[in-house]
Amino acid sequence: MKPINTSGRRKTAIARCTIAEGSGNIAINGIPLDNFSYSMYREKIREVLVLAGNFFSKANIKVRVAGGGINSQAEAVRIAIARGLVEFSKGQLEEVFKEYDRNFLVADIRVKEARKPNTHSKARAKRQKSYR
Repeated sequence: MKPINTSGRRKTAIARCTIAEGSGNIAINGIPLDNFSYSMYREKIREVLVLAGNFFSKANIKVRVAGGGINSQAEAVRIAIARGLVEFSKGQLEEVFKEYDRNFLVADIRVKEARKPNTHSKARAKRQKSYR
């Protein structure tokens, strides 16, 4: 079977995932998932794997992630893995993921609002008065 390539995005973080048949290994930027930074974000990623059940144990997953903060990276990885596992299972997992949490498959496109020129405040277009 050919390897499956998918991607996931959250804010400025982009994760690229490759899934191939194997023994259930998962690596993020070359680091095993068990050694991935903070436990809260590790569990956020592992949530997808728990829902996938036996499909995950038949696949090796490699993820490259860049940009954004640690939370955005974890969410981007989660989306990329979920999309890849749906493709790997030939659509069997799609309904499981959608029923549990739609954000496994559909990216949240919100990003920080751009700073406006010629103001001292961050994203506001007009200067806010302080005497009201």
